[in-house]
Amino acid sequence: MTDADVEAVVLYEVTDRKAYLTLNRPDRLNAIDSRMPGDLAAAVRRANEDPGVHVIVLQGAGRAFCSGYDLKIYAEGGKGAQGSTDGDTVWDPIRDYTMMKQFTDDFFSLWRSLKPTIAKVHGHAVAGGSDIALSCDLVVMAEDARIGYMPARVWGCPTTAMWVYRLGAERAKRMLLTGDTIDGRTAAEWGLVLDAAPAEELDARVEQLADRIAGVPVNQLAMQKLMINQAYDNMGLHGTQILATLFDGITRHSPEGRWFQGFAATHGFHEAVKWRDSGRWIPDGGGPIPTAADLAEG
Repeated sequence: MTDADVEAVVLYEVTDRKAYLTLNRPDRLNAIDSRMPGDLAAAVRRANEDPGVHVIVLQGAGRAFCSGYDLKIYAEGGKGAQGSTDGDTVWDPIRDYTMMKQFTDDFFSLWRSLKPTIAKVHGHAVAGGSDIALSCDLVVMAEDARIGYMPARVWGCPTTAMWVYRLGAERAKRMLLTGDTIDGRTAAEWGLVLDAAPAEELDARVEQLADRIAGVPVNQLAMQKLMINQAYDNMGLHGTQILATLFDGITRHSPEGRWFQGFAATHGFHEAVKWRDSGRWIPDGGGPIPTAADLAEG
């Protein structure tokens, strides 16, 4: 490993016709920073340009696959997730959309890749991390790993919109109307992911699948994948993503979104997330920020 690799946000390695892409911010549970989406897309392009690569495996370094966007600085610093402030500066929805749509397109390079992509999920694939995992063609989870989109409760909308395309309307609503997470075993039973394996068997299970795919000619893989993806395009996938990305920006600047950001600025992002994910009341139209006594009651 080179010095450049040590500092890289996405590591890249090729072995036996398989390209391994590793999200590499383990100290932050591979939370998404401003570099990660573009670096991920660049790694996918690199694998597609390499005739020796037949399949791409995406994984996370350390204790988790990906914990979502690294929003602590924005929430606690009085800023919306993409640089607009919660104070005097007016939110620019097109600037926000342009940035978030680029991130979404970067994640979706995994879906658009001509070569198959497999997400190997351990620990957590939550919030924006679930967007990344669900952009892969195939997802294999550890049975005890968790996946979900908790910001659906406040301050977020999944921009890739893959929940509905993988789960169908009712179970997608079950997840996004609650912000709950589910474990790998449940995700596989529901059809959200391909398979779930005991944590100690996850690597072997993914390798077995990747090796099976790697034996197929690249042109065959590309044609099968393009044909299947076209069916999703015909169902309006791109248009749904445009709407979801616009809604994501609105959620961060709605009265409830501003309340959440004010909570984080007052008590810290960790406490704001704890309140959100506990199921406690999120005031319609915003409202007063909870006091320290309110937190103690919870």
